[in-house]
Amino acid sequence: MRTVDEHRAALLALVAALPPVTVPLSEALGRLLAADVVAAVDLPGFDNSAMDGYAVRSADVAGASAASPVVLDVDGDIAAGDTRRHVLRPGVAMRIMTGAPLPEGADAIVPVEASDGGVSRVALTLAAEVGRHLRSQGEDVHVGDVVLRGGTRLGPGQVALAAASNVAVVTVAPRPRVTILSTGDELVPPGTPLEHGQIVDSNSVMLAALVSAAGAEVVGRSPLDDDAEAMASLLRDVPGQPDLVLTTGGVSMGAYDTVKEVLSDTGTVDFVKVAMRPGMPQGAGVVGEQRTPIITLPGNPVSSFVSFHVFVLPVLRALAGLDPEVATTEAMAAEGWSSIGGKVEFTRVVLGADGARPSGGQGSHMLGALAEATHLAVVDAETTQIRPGDTVQLVSLVGENLPRGHR
Repeated sequence: MRTVDEHRAALLALVAALPPVTVPLSEALGRLLAADVVAAVDLPGFDNSAMDGYAVRSADVAGASAASPVVLDVDGDIAAGDTRRHVLRPGVAMRIMTGAPLPEGADAIVPVEASDGGVSRVALTLAAEVGRHLRSQGEDVHVGDVVLRGGTRLGPGQVALAAASNVAVVTVAPRPRVTILSTGDELVPPGTPLEHGQIVDSNSVMLAALVSAAGAEVVGRSPLDDDAEAMASLLRDVPGQPDLVLTTGGVSMGAYDTVKEVLSDTGTVDFVKVAMRPGMPQGAGVVGEQRTPIITLPGNPVSSFVSFHVFVLPVLRALAGLDPEVATTEAMAAEGWSSIGGKVEFTRVVLGADGARPSGGQGSHMLGALAEATHLAVVDAETTQIRPGDTVQLVSLVGENLPRGHR
């Protein structure tokens, strides 16, 4: 029987990092940068006003106060978005709006609040020093500055910064292409009236959601009957040119475990038992002329879900050129639970303000408890009892940052 670490290492040995890709910034939301983003322009791109008011030469308003205002002629207006070049003559002011380019010769802004609001002549009551209420060219970012580091996840703010830096395309980690095959004569699509013995194919829907939430791309998803010949034909030439094939079901010790039956004959896929709970039956190898990596997951929904986080997620990260190690966090157990010795147990838990507690029944078929879980608690093979107050290691579930609604 393999350990969890041994099986994960065997899976990672099947894949190599895919090359980074370049995408338009408009398509980069949610992607992970594979290279630094360097500013192509200064930010701000020109000296501009930080206030609505009057552009002045500071020497012309020296000594201005409420008791002794300085009165200047107003030589026109400069609106935000005005692209004309303006020159401020000595002894006059120009009305200026927030964000508008500073006229040549001006070195300060007097806010409109420190004036009588005049249009042709204005009384100014602030002795604005050089640089007052100005945004200087390049004070935020200079041409050539690294504005976003490789490894950054691009959210709306990061996309905005790249755009403001006049960057049109970015280099991002690739999205591994994944084909998902769920097996079993009893499977029917969601929404189908069920006949005796039939079950809804929730596994392929779940895996597709997990793959997408992990940043990869589902290029094929289909149920397969327990037909060895048809399955063998499909696996010889998997459609969609995937970087990884996932199967769910048909890998245990039963007489009708077709995935195991078909792939065992290829000599390129190994089926093993892994010392974990849930998810003991596992398989991995390569299929087809392209020697596409394949991971065969158990058919029990929770086993498949847990196996994705423990084995598939590191492989997807490795394909994307990322560190395959999935980060863990520590938390206190809010209540106790038991575990089976000799196997690593992945307990579905809810992490709250008081710590982590099991999210309900832990059977490999219990989806209700799975839907409430926020993390997997990793209980080592030597531990048989978690007590309240114990420190536990947690793996955050893929997609946990997505909206979950009110609990």
